Amino acid sequence: MAYENIILEKEENFAVITFNRPDAMNALNNQTRAEFRQAIEEVANDDDIKVLILTGSGKAFVAGSDIKELNQTTPFAAHGIKRLGEMVAKLDKPVIAAVNGFCLGGGCEIAMGCDIIVASEKAKFGQPEINIGIIPGGGGTQRLQRLVGACRAKELIFTGDIIRAEEADRIGLVNRVVAMDELLPTVKEMARKIATKSPATLKLAKQAINYGMQADLESGLKYEYELYALSLSLEDKAEGVSAFMEKRDPNFIGR
Repeated sequence: MAYENIILEKEENFAVITFNRPDAMNALNNQTRAEFRQAIEEVANDDDIKVLILTGSGKAFVAGSDIKELNQTTPFAAHGIKRLGEMVAKLDKPVIAAVNGFCLGGGCEIAMGCDIIVASEKAKFGQPEINIGIIPGGGGTQRLQRLVGACRAKELIFTGDIIRAEEADRIGLVNRVVAMDELLPTVKEMARKIATKSPATLKLAKQAINYGMQADLESGLKYEYELYALSLSLEDKAEGVSAFMEKRDPNFIGR
């Protein structure tokens, strides 16, 4: 598929998807959503890609939904809109958001679906849907409270306020804040490091953490132990132990 509103690039053993509607602050219209879904499927089916990075062009990561299209969206049509943050969360590979600028509404929901969020000092975050008379519909009311707590999530969603990267870091919405010119180098170095690990083990770790966010502690611990036991049967476990004992770098094959 030829992409117009995103850019999909493969570097070494990771991929970078860039939202690329800079004149529209990378707002999510139907075409961008469709292209992003296709790109996620392409990444999912490429075994050479170990880690995915998401970022934006221009002054925004994603500044929310395309308001012109949103104004014409009916309740019936809304049920057919895929939650992009959910697709990111369910991808069985680590996903890092490199948030370069405005990360609002649906953009913030996509970022919160990622496993790690690194923000530039110029980034701004928010769920401002309340300002146009609607509520978040792509996971914002659920993921935000799990990241920053219910009270802070309610404050951000009820007021529609937009916060700077430093505040997002303080409340635990992002992993770290770096200078703009260090954003992609920092994230790519992180991707390279993660890509050296076992893809199979990374998949199990992501499944365990994501399950635990929605389960009670006892259920989460039980599920973790099941996946831990499964990891003991992996070929990568045998390779990892051998490499450790032989004082060499492991050569993981992903099974």
